[in-house]
Amino acid sequence: MNKAITEGLQLMPPAFADGLDVWSSGDGTPGSDTYDGAANAVFVAADADFGGCLEMQKTENTQKLRFMGQTPLQPGCYLQIKVRVKAVSGALPAVRVAGWAGASGGSHIGGVTETAPQVSLTAYGQVVDVTGIVGSGSRGGVDMPWGRNAAYGHFGLDLTGANGGVVRIDDIEITDITSAFVRDMLSVVDVTDYGAVGNGSFDCTAAFEAADAAADGRRILVPAGDFRLNSTVSLNHQAVFEGTVSMPDSQMLLLTKNFDFPAYAAAFGNEELGFKKAFQALINNADHESLDLKGRKITVTGPIDMQAAVPNKSSYATRRVIRNGQLEAASNAAWDTGAVTSQATYSASDSKKLTNVANIANIAVGSLVEGAGVGREIYVKSKNTGAGELTLSAALYDAEGTQTFTFRDFKYLVDFSGFSSLSKFGMEGIEFQCNSRCSAVRLAPAGSVNSFDSCFFSRPKDRGITSAGTGCQGILVDNCQFLSAEDPLDVPDRVSIGLNVNSNDAKLRSNRATRFRHFALLAGGNNTVTGNHFFQGDSIANGVRTAGLVLASNNCTSTVSDNYIDNCFIEWTNERDATPDFTGGFSFSALSVSANVFLSGDVAPWFSYIVVKPYGSGHFLNGLSVTGNKFRSLQGSIDRAERVDTSFSDLDFSRSKNVDFSGNMYHNVTAQTANPLRVRHDQSSASTSWPVRAEGLLPFQGFARYVDSVVPLGALKSSGNSTRYIVPYTEAQQGPENDEIRLRWGEAVKGEVQVIMRMDS
Repeated sequence: MNKAITEGLQLMPPAFADGLDVWSSGDGTPGSDTYDGAANAVFVAADADFGGCLEMQKTENTQKLRFMGQTPLQPGCYLQIKVRVKAVSGALPAVRVAGWAGASGGSHIGGVTETAPQVSLTAYGQVVDVTGIVGSGSRGGVDMPWGRNAAYGHFGLDLTGANGGVVRIDDIEITDITSAFVRDMLSVVDVTDYGAVGNGSFDCTAAFEAADAAADGRRILVPAGDFRLNSTVSLNHQAVFEGTVSMPDSQMLLLTKNFDFPAYAAAFGNEELGFKKAFQALINNADHESLDLKGRKITVTGPIDMQAAVPNKSSYATRRVIRNGQLEAASNAAWDTGAVTSQATYSASDSKKLTNVANIANIAVGSLVEGAGVGREIYVKSKNTGAGELTLSAALYDAEGTQTFTFRDFKYLVDFSGFSSLSKFGMEGIEFQCNSRCSAVRLAPAGSVNSFDSCFFSRPKDRGITSAGTGCQGILVDNCQFLSAEDPLDVPDRVSIGLNVNSNDAKLRSNRATRFRHFALLAGGNNTVTGNHFFQGDSIANGVRTAGLVLASNNCTSTVSDNYIDNCFIEWTNERDATPDFTGGFSFSALSVSANVFLSGDVAPWFSYIVVKPYGSGHFLNGLSVTGNKFRSLQGSIDRAERVDTSFSDLDFSRSKNVDFSGNMYHNVTAQTANPLRVRHDQSSASTSWPVRAEGLLPFQGFARYVDSVVPLGALKSSGNSTRYIVPYTEAQQGPENDEIRLRWGEAVKGEVQVIMRMDS
């Protein structure tokens, strides 16, 4: 590149033969003295070595010669000033190229080097070439780096040393040698050419912006060094980092043309910091909707506070995605779970508050709450230290009064809890490699429609995905793998949970989870759980099992379909009800369980695949569809596929409504329940009262409340074996368990009938 040609810049000063009135004995600025008519300078027309040249006698300690014209200097441009000189007589001086640095407004730029190294003349008549290079960047070979603010210079030479000597000076040459510094074939623009200094302290913000403005489609090179940026910098051209940058946490580097993790890792020289700065740029409109980790693994030394990485945002609701990489927890104490025990008071009248909390300052927001009467996956949503109050993610079912609670602060690879709200944020193709040291992701306390797609939650110590508030509203978890760290443990010893959801509209689809205590706890309504495979067995014969899926809302309005539910069960509770006894509402209602594969092996006979656990009295089934499922037990049979856990209370079966339990298949399940239930009854002796028992085959051993039909299978006979054409009336809820009906006939008859009875209205 030669700017004298490509941009028409006038670089060469005039020959001495054109007159000495433009050659100054000072700095070359307007009004300075010239050599025109000076006693110590004369033009020599015919020198044997130079042709026309300037002959000068040194009379000053520093004898200056400066062209008074303004030689232009642009950012990224490098000029070489070349002088050929020889001593003629007298004392032998030293010679150096020199200049005066001018800004665009005509002012002098102070603090820059304005002289090149000097060369001593050692013999008379010997021609010596003296050169100096000036440019904007402080680069190797540049004698006078003037920075990007230099607009022009007055160039020439200085004679130093003893006075009295006479020298002859050939016409001064100024040429553009930018091509010696800029790698044209690589088509890059070097930030140091625009004033950047890689010493870790000089603010290079303006230099980076100038390089970006000048790039014109070329790449920007950040060479070796540590370049400080004190302000936000947005680069609209691809940047290549041989060196690194540093900047305040609050300022951003926006790489709009190569926005991906490897670029940020290179820019900051640290993968973890690069990830944080890339996320900061993503949330601040880096002209991309997603951050691609490009398959890279990031070693994380401590929990990543995602909001702290973006201090200018406390909430965000525009679609953004992080994809394609791995986050791995390093081995250190930063992941240790914090535990605080504290006395607090609970009242069902303010069901999501703990008051008079001792030691509240040490309780972290987002901590898991444990104590008597506390349901599963209850977290501290917020705290008011001054008032001594904690706000919880949900109500407690039986914790009235004052007691000691334990608060466990799990540590997470990625923690969004610092945001007040985060919506429409996605993670795709990310592996959270927890290495049994930490949990994976904690959601913001509020937000909606956040998503995880094709992610791996590998060996989380405590939790895969935690919601301590309502940031799980409408969450989408698709095609993910939850791989437990507790695989070798027996079921009762496991404590880790794949994920929990507090709000409505969760979608769990096509996921796989291995040997957690629970795969998922869903406490909201309108959930869809479909196509998942979750299993939780162990090698203990007749072993106990824990729930794979916990539905912690009695009116759950949810669909569980087409899942493979392996060595675990669905548990349906109302454990988040501060007054768990039924006083109104829909009770246990609006659940559809269809087309699932339920499998178990080596379990106790009392194990069941669907368990309803009311935490208070008076509850009943008010809308339950269990259809088209396959129930199978291996290595021994089980008693039933469904049951009520009566640890707190039984269901009120006199109020069951809208229960459809049909089309299911049973293998090695003793009680093959159905509703409506078809029963064949053979009355061998004539009687006016026939007891027809459900034999425990109504779901959950419910009451026989209604009869849909009674159909004789063959003729009804009197005691004398004469055929009778009569119909009975029915009496429901008979027998000590209310599970039989009685057929009342107008006369004593015998025979066989098929009865279709129901447990529901």
